[in-house]
Amino acid sequence: MQKQKHHREWLVRIRKKFKFTQEVVAKKANIARTTYAMIETGERTPTVQNAKRIAKVLEFQWTLFFEDSCHETCKNNLHDTRMLS
Repeated sequence: MQKQKHHREWLVRIRKKFKFTQEVVAKKANIARTTYAMIETGERTPTVQNAKRIAKVLEFQWTLFFEDSCHETCKNNLHDTRMLS
């Protein structure tokens, strides 16, 4: 049975809003670029520590990574409103 990927479009939108590359976010969050890329594409779920680091860099609530019940429309609103971590 293949694990389903959940591409994090909301994360890409936030990153692009800041005009950051994956490399910039990864460096600021002190994680490998490949790790960040896999988190963004849904190939990996971040650890709590990495979720907090990424959220701090991109200024959103780190718990969004773990809120499966949050609809995509909820996450879409992030481009308008920054949530504090």
